[in-house]
Amino acid sequence: MKYNSSFIPPIRVQTESGPVVGRRRTAVYGDEYVSFERIPYALPPVGRLRFMPPLPVTPWTEPLDCTEKGPKPLQMHEKKFIEGAEDCLYLNVYARKLHSPKPLPLLVYFFGGGFEIGDATTDMNGPDYFMMRDVVVVTISYRVGALGFLSLNDPAVGVPGNAGLKDQLLGLQWISANASSFNADPNNVTAFGDSAGAASVHYLMLNPKAEGLFHKAILQSGNALCPWAVCPKATQMARRLADQLGMDNVDAATDAMILDYLQVQPGHRLMENRQINVSELLDGFIIQLGPTVEPYETDHCVLAKNPSDLLATAWGNKIPVLMGGTSFEGLMVFGVMISKDLKSVLKILKNQPQRLLPFDLQRVLPRVTARKLGLSVQAMYFGTTAPMESMEGEVNFCEYISDKHFWLPIMDVIRSRQDPSLAPTYLYCFDYDSPTFNHVRIKCCGKDSVGTCHYDDHSYLWFGNFSWKLQKDMPEYLTIERMIDIVTTFAETSDPNCQSVLTQLHPTIKWKPIVDDFECLNISDTIKVMEVPNLKKLKMWEKIIKTKYLL
Repeated sequence: MKYNSSFIPPIRVQTESGPVVGRRRTAVYGDEYVSFERIPYALPPVGRLRFMPPLPVTPWTEPLDCTEKGPKPLQMHEKKFIEGAEDCLYLNVYARKLHSPKPLPLLVYFFGGGFEIGDATTDMNGPDYFMMRDVVVVTISYRVGALGFLSLNDPAVGVPGNAGLKDQLLGLQWISANASSFNADPNNVTAFGDSAGAASVHYLMLNPKAEGLFHKAILQSGNALCPWAVCPKATQMARRLADQLGMDNVDAATDAMILDYLQVQPGHRLMENRQINVSELLDGFIIQLGPTVEPYETDHCVLAKNPSDLLATAWGNKIPVLMGGTSFEGLMVFGVMISKDLKSVLKILKNQPQRLLPFDLQRVLPRVTARKLGLSVQAMYFGTTAPMESMEGEVNFCEYISDKHFWLPIMDVIRSRQDPSLAPTYLYCFDYDSPTFNHVRIKCCGKDSVGTCHYDDHSYLWFGNFSWKLQKDMPEYLTIERMIDIVTTFAETSDPNCQSVLTQLHPTIKWKPIVDDFECLNISDTIKVMEVPNLKKLKMWEKIIKTKYLL
């Protein structure tokens, strides 16, 4: 879209790709900033480029109108309608100032949504709260679902998978090359994300191609070791997708035939199929199509091995990290799985306790050993008295999900980084429980629910369609200020100990990087340094998982 010259006054910035025109905006609390939205960083991934790795955008010479938000990636809305567009490879830049004595810290955000939904627009990720500080914020859109993560085995067809991760890398390369144009410091870049966005940042930390593009990372409620962050059956899922869309004789089809068939399907049909059944969910196949170990290596490969095999030598071990999660991550499951489905899952787990174990552990253990360990997990979370299929059992299952799918992988990543001479790792637990502003919990579990759910911290960093202007004396607003302080101070200095933390802690206590003790900053009505929640159970999990190394 070319710039409309009737728009006055223009705010023009020259990038390496071409000139872009933005607009002045006023954030919810009156802070003025400049926004540039819908900046293309890649060619539209449509037609024969569908499913393919992204290609850099073709440079332009005329001013490009970047005053309106771009489309979401094509996806299935939670209310079962299709939204977004295949042409979605854009990024947004929000600059507090375009001129200052020194360039501003740059924060680059990757949205979450299980690699199936989500978007980079102000619908969910308005920068209003960040614009209270002198920073530049970028949000990057990438392909999700089948369009972003289809994987086929045959090198000749050129679709090894992870196109969505490759989108992220190309977007990061673009903003790294153009940071100075927006008064951002290309040598002080923080990559951050929540849930699948956090896993995306961790994948970048494992990818040598991303080294030097950012200098610190914030991982909120996710990393590449989370069971939901990897798709172990991606190539099989591609065939299943073709079969469900109506392709004949899929079993005999070549990968080229599969690709040809999927290339001509309307985009909305690719997004309509949710193929995971309950049995597969229990075996760890949580996402239909997502990040996967690529079946063969190419110049654009971003994941050649299992993430756990890349930890020890990852370049990301050399950069400071702030990571953590919410105090009751798994509460989201209570709303996502209606009570009837949850009861059927609990019934299966009661009769087959070995399925409480990680699937890779189930595969290698003798059946008797797996069942014995499964019973120990069952006792740890469900006890031996109340029926597992009760309401109490459903809540206990949510706690099990919190530990196994979120906090245990967090602990594993921390242990992999425990050489403090390389770079510090700070740990937090978000535990603020608002009756009105913890939007994900309210949405999943109802207005009368309590607890701090997965993604509830999002409300305290980003302004969106779900938000409203709070009075500045409200505890929710104070929590927003505290979260923004922590994140932007870390982005600027590599140390999250901001004034709103230091003034709350006792003078003799400091939020320190993890060395030996697993202590975190607990962010609630007040803040304090404390032991990681459920640490005893997490250590039990570590003992259970070590069993496979003793075989």
